[in-house]
Amino acid sequence: MVESMPLAKALSAGLRAAMAADDHVLLMGEDIGRLGGVFRVTEGLQAEFGDRRVLDTPLAESGIVGTAIGLAMAGFRPIVEIQFDGFVFPAFDQITTQLAKLTNRHEGALQMPVVIRIPYGGHIGAVEHHQESPEAYFTHTAGLRVVSPSTANDAYWMIQDAVRSPDPVIFLEPKAKYWMKGDVDVDERPLPLHASRLVRRGTDVTLVGHGAMVTTLLQAAALAESEGTSCEVIDLRSLSPIDYGPILDSVRRTGRMVYAQEAPGFTSVGSEVAATVMERAFFALEAPVLRVSGFDVPFPPAKLEGTYLPDADRILEAVDRALAY
Repeated sequence: MVESMPLAKALSAGLRAAMAADDHVLLMGEDIGRLGGVFRVTEGLQAEFGDRRVLDTPLAESGIVGTAIGLAMAGFRPIVEIQFDGFVFPAFDQITTQLAKLTNRHEGALQMPVVIRIPYGGHIGAVEHHQESPEAYFTHTAGLRVVSPSTANDAYWMIQDAVRSPDPVIFLEPKAKYWMKGDVDVDERPLPLHASRLVRRGTDVTLVGHGAMVTTLLQAAALAESEGTSCEVIDLRSLSPIDYGPILDSVRRTGRMVYAQEAPGFTSVGSEVAATVMERAFFALEAPVLRVSGFDVPFPPAKLEGTYLPDADRILEAVDRALAY
């Protein structure tokens, strides 16, 4: 059965399905119960499952994640909501030095099935600490899986797959796309959790990105087509581990690649993908892999976000540069 719904509602439906399937799944976070979360992703879940499985917590991210770690040790599968991307840093120590390390510390005998949901990225006109893209901090940390859906269908299925994972998952939700509608097939899982996805076929340049940037890449591809350039678009979906198969296959066909992201470019996910593609597909490349990103400065005030965040025009400039070699 296929239903049309916004990405936020698809996440809510996925959470509901995960909770219905396993009594050990519970939700924790600030204002997620009676209020239903700042973005209303958890709306109605406390009324349906009770306040012992959908817990409103104090405003203390380190305490929330620390409690989730203890619950995982006791056999539960907690899903933690961090209200905004910039608020995850008070819990950074718990995530990177405890949650990510405990399974290895116990030589595999102790699993940590904890999901950390983080709304991230810009395009919502918010203030400081509400529009950041902190994914590189977590992809750099061994022991964490990091994923980000770009469509409602992926959101529905990927959150359920993340809950079933025996390892901790950082689940990055592109908040700018919460209200973007899409078809959700509730009967058929599209891809495994850590698979990249070919979104649009093309012949001249491969465009790669994740989260909200996938929509911008598709806009750029449509504009490029009107100018006679055929762009292939790949949605990374999983940032750690990365499924390079579709990316390398595409680059070997097109000979050129542009990676786009909202995060700053220095030591980023885009940096890693660019380096790996140049290592593993060097002789197929007709031009260097190019990156389009946010600038290496703190996220600016809301009125300047349009200057900071990559748009279709900046991506097309990189496409033109790649074709000029």
